[in-house]
Amino acid sequence: MAYEWILLSLFLSALLIQLGYYLLVFLRLPRYKTSKKRRSQKSISIIICAKNEEENLEHFLPRVLEQDYPEFEVVVVNDCSTDGTEDLLSEFSVRYKHLRYTSIPANEKFLHGKKLAVTIGLKSARYDHVLLTDADCYPVSNLWLQKMASNFTREKKIILGYGGYERRRGLLNLLIRYETVFTAIQYLSYAIKGRPYMGVGRNLAYEKELFFNNKGFASHYHLSSGDDDLFVNEIAVKENTAIEISKESHTLSIPKTTFRIWVKQKKRHLSAGIHYNRGSRIRLAGELISRMLVYTTLFLLHFLSPWRWVVLALFGILLVTRMVIFYLGMRRLDEKYLLLPSLLLDPIMPLLLGVIWLSSKFETKYHPWS
Repeated sequence: MAYEWILLSLFLSALLIQLGYYLLVFLRLPRYKTSKKRRSQKSISIIICAKNEEENLEHFLPRVLEQDYPEFEVVVVNDCSTDGTEDLLSEFSVRYKHLRYTSIPANEKFLHGKKLAVTIGLKSARYDHVLLTDADCYPVSNLWLQKMASNFTREKKIILGYGGYERRRGLLNLLIRYETVFTAIQYLSYAIKGRPYMGVGRNLAYEKELFFNNKGFASHYHLSSGDDDLFVNEIAVKENTAIEISKESHTLSIPKTTFRIWVKQKKRHLSAGIHYNRGSRIRLAGELISRMLVYTTLFLLHFLSPWRWVVLALFGILLVTRMVIFYLGMRRLDEKYLLLPSLLLDPIMPLLLGVIWLSSKFETKYHPWS
């Protein structure tokens, strides 16, 4: 019947588009060849913004301060913390002479987000090259700074790194880690392809001059999100962007422990996506829509079409292609134990993120640090 041919046409089109994404884009990360780099001698400022992060800073800040690097400083911006963050930083600054910190006083009449803290950190930085990370985040090795800094050249002014999450028990942890890895495979692959569109503030480096010459966050300061991805989306191009994916360059963050808190965080992150440039939105929407179409038409054709076995065979080709490339991408990012869960999470994630995004449209509350 006519509707069966329509479904079949949609399935074949979506399947070919998905194969195109994996073979022409996402395969670039596993195939990426890193060139040998000289040990960087550039002075670096590491910037960390913290709001009520006393416990995390106590555990993780020493790992940042004890990096194996000749000349660097760590600048912590204490953003209206009400815990013992100030006292902890004062104590640490005695032990570590290359630690500096500044505090933003609380003011109920002046609501602000992380972008103000980042801007203050950049203005406070003594050096022209900065590396940003979060207070609930730590480098996996003492070579993190060296690996990230080694990519700075006269042309390369933005360095995109990988920031993963600790592996823990539970479905939520699988969900968080899978979504993080898939997103990283996307943005790193597109950067290799010459179309960088985002980075993550857990592991992102750039030149301070580049930030201020492009007026920083001015075009999206009114948004609570985007201190990392919107900034990169606005100024990153093939010529000025590099990636660093060596295992020593990764950071790990503490994952959210409840679904409600994770959803709140994702709402803030997803709100930035609609402000990406047109090309980025089209490419990301194309992958998402084609993936949803593959699964939807596959389900319907299995029950309606006499071609069900041909359809299943074609889907099998896509599935094997996806699994192989996803596995190779995970290996490059030193991620494990996500391959089998991805069989379930791959069709679920677009629907879940779609529901989260739609629910955020009915909210008006401002979440500057969610």
